[in-house]
Amino acid sequence: MLGEDLAPARPPTPSPASPMAPPIVPAKPARREPPPLAPLEPKLRRRLASGREAIEDRLDLHGMTQAQAHSALIGFVHRAHARETRIVLVITGKGGGDFGERGVLRRVVPLWLREPALRALVSSVEEAARPHGGAGAFYVRLRRRRPG
Repeated sequence: MLGEDLAPARPPTPSPASPMAPPIVPAKPARREPPPLAPLEPKLRRRLASGREAIEDRLDLHGMTQAQAHSALIGFVHRAHARETRIVLVITGKGGGDFGERGVLRRVVPLWLREPALRALVSSVEEAARPHGGAGAFYVRLRRRRPG
């Protein structure tokens, strides 16, 4: 019979849905360490080491805790920059303290100088020459103040 051929087809049997994929969320960018500061120009370094270029100000961090030293460094750099000082010496000491941590300040001062609070004011940093403290001190060159 003709009518039987036109009978509705059986609906397909539903298959279980695939599990929903978690929504795609962009990953947070990894916190990148600020790029290192440039070293001093070789000519300037030679002039500083020989005493032909003056160190305009000094900060001695000997005997300070990390918190005290960090606060002192931030204040010192801001004041020196405000006075339009260009070359300063930051003395950390080589470290020889107790508890097996040698030279903590020597290790962290360059990192602090790269933090956003100081990065805009500092153009270069480099270990000082032996007459100025060698491995226990850093020459820090400050950027020029922008007019206005």
